[in-house]
Amino acid sequence: MVDQEEQSLKEARRLEKRAAEEAKRLAKEQARKKDYLAKERAIEEAQKERETKQSEKRANEEIEQLAREQARREAYLAREKAIAEAQEVRKLKAKKQPPE
Repeated sequence: MVDQEEQSLKEARRLEKRAAEEAKRLAKEQARKKDYLAKERAIEEAQKERETKQSEKRANEEIEQLAREQARREAYLAREKAIAEAQEVRKLKAKKQPPE
């Protein structure tokens, strides 16, 4: 009978130890999972931030490009106008001068 009680105590201790180890293992697994999810969330947030910055940079570059194109068009039109005015002045001078 003593052996059986001893055996039962050993079995109970073994089961307690096993339950404690299982609880520890589950706690570690949960901590690992929590860390993994936090890292993934940080990666996603960093990616979103990079994408936002790239979008803003692209938008600014497009605005600058449009401004450069408009300035180029205006400069071209100003040159064309100056050329046309110069031609008109030459024509008027040619009309005023008597033929020789």
